[in-house]
Amino acid sequence: MRIVHTESSLGWGGQEIRILSESQGLARRGHEIRLLCPPEARIFAEAPSWGLQPEPVPIARKSLSGFRSLQEKLKQPCDVVSTHSSTDSWLSALALKSLGRPYPMVRTRHISAPVPRNPLSSWLYRKATSFIVTAGEALKTELVERNGFPAERIESVPTGIDTQRFRPGDKRAARKALGLPAEKTLVGIVATLRSWKGHRFLLEALPEDAGLVIVGDGPQRPMLEAQVTKLKIRYKVLFAGNQQDVVPWLQSFDVFALPSYANEGVPQALIQAMLVGLPCVTTNVGSMAELAIDRKTAFVVSPQNIQSLAAALRALLADSSLREKLGVAARKHCQERFSYEGMLDRMERIYRGAADAHR
Repeated sequence: MRIVHTESSLGWGGQEIRILSESQGLARRGHEIRLLCPPEARIFAEAPSWGLQPEPVPIARKSLSGFRSLQEKLKQPCDVVSTHSSTDSWLSALALKSLGRPYPMVRTRHISAPVPRNPLSSWLYRKATSFIVTAGEALKTELVERNGFPAERIESVPTGIDTQRFRPGDKRAARKALGLPAEKTLVGIVATLRSWKGHRFLLEALPEDAGLVIVGDGPQRPMLEAQVTKLKIRYKVLFAGNQQDVVPWLQSFDVFALPSYANEGVPQALIQAMLVGLPCVTTNVGSMAELAIDRKTAFVVSPQNIQSLAAALRALLADSSLREKLGVAARKHCQERFSYEGMLDRMERIYRGAADAHR
């Protein structure tokens, strides 16, 4: 198949990595993949390292120039157009409509932010879109129950992770390679520094005898740096920034925490941490319940609740056997439900089905 992806976001996180990961996998299966995105976007810079050559289009904002650029790009034959953010979905829908809808559009919803209930959004999802993909089952349920979209045109396809790459490792060796203290108890988080990821609550909840490693970067970094200074915990908090390979960082942690309170689908970082066999503390936001089953595969706490987050961290750090039990269960759960090849199989079938139905 000839698959065209559009992405208007300038940011960097699980959504963009999902697009590149899926594209790389389907390209390896012999499909022709094109990626249309703003030249100033992070995904544009990262795409070549995933074996993709992105095509620049001015779609960071809704504009006439963005519409016309997509219109020209979509005149080239393809089988399906796959959109990912609001702006590129609207511009693609309008460009395809202006061309007589020569190809179907598949809209992927990566986050749990609600879709507006108005005539324009109804047109976008019911008429302009041939099929909707969500990153989790809870997101699909919301679109069906809240927005009234037909369930038969929506499928939940969580991001798949390479279970051989993300696996338990030698903690001592990982810490030595990264220059982390060998004996220190370390809590870790891997996430873009956005407000809804809950870093500020984690800083407040951090047990006295534990260190914190923050992997990732983003717009909240100045605020979080200031909070660390105010709390006088600079000596035990490391801002590691963005890392090309997060596996050794995950393998160096004792506990993983992701206290998100909004906008999540099924977070890739949480799947990765669980596959590495880490005991995790997280929340039930978006579709995270598909991963985190309280006291079985993770500790689940109330969003934005410092006390419950702190209690869960203390409980795990105090009990090595509990940490091991949760980590083993977490890896087994994710191996069975979130494989990379399984994701590719399902997306391949969805794209082919949309193309066949359109023809």
